[in-house]
Amino acid sequence: MNVREMRNEVLGARVVKALEARNMEAYYVKTKEEALKKALELIPEGSSVSWGGTMSVREIGLTEALHEGDYVVYDRDKKETRDEKEEVAHQALNGDFFLGSVNALSEDGVMVNIDGNGNRVAAFAYGPQNVLLVVGMNKVVKTEADAMSRARNEAAPINAQRFGIDTPCVKNGSCFDCKKPECICCQILITRYSRTPKRMKVILVDENLGF
Repeated sequence: MNVREMRNEVLGARVVKALEARNMEAYYVKTKEEALKKALELIPEGSSVSWGGTMSVREIGLTEALHEGDYVVYDRDKKETRDEKEEVAHQALNGDFFLGSVNALSEDGVMVNIDGNGNRVAAFAYGPQNVLLVVGMNKVVKTEADAMSRARNEAAPINAQRFGIDTPCVKNGSCFDCKKPECICCQILITRYSRTPKRMKVILVDENLGF
């Protein structure tokens, strides 16, 4: 075990305890392969499952595994028209599981997520019976304020660049609190507690995942 792995292991254990103290279910694993195995253990076969624009879930191979397995998958990326995509996004709110990640997570277990359309943060806050989040240790920061800064000044500009939209953060690399129609920072969700015990399940992974 190298020194980075040692640091992440002790930090990960502390973050798991912080999330559990906030009424969530949490795990720490070392690899993408372990993360995929744990995720599939948590999602019973036959479950209805959907997700937003998450890279982390894709990077561990979970979306592919669900398509190949015995699950009811609501995947808006498989639809062609805007109306079809919207229908899937609404179906996802009534599903058994909604998958995703976070834009940032503080060491004491507070999550910050930024969204353009709002379907992702809506599902995190209310609707699906379970929310399963795959979070690389690269997204763990010290405080809630640090989490907000990471979400707005690192995750949002990278995602905006990924989508090829025209916002100041795409051109300048950090948030300018814009009001452009294409802004992907329309909704900001801070999650500090799960009222329903273990509705939110977090798999921390000692890998760089997503943005």
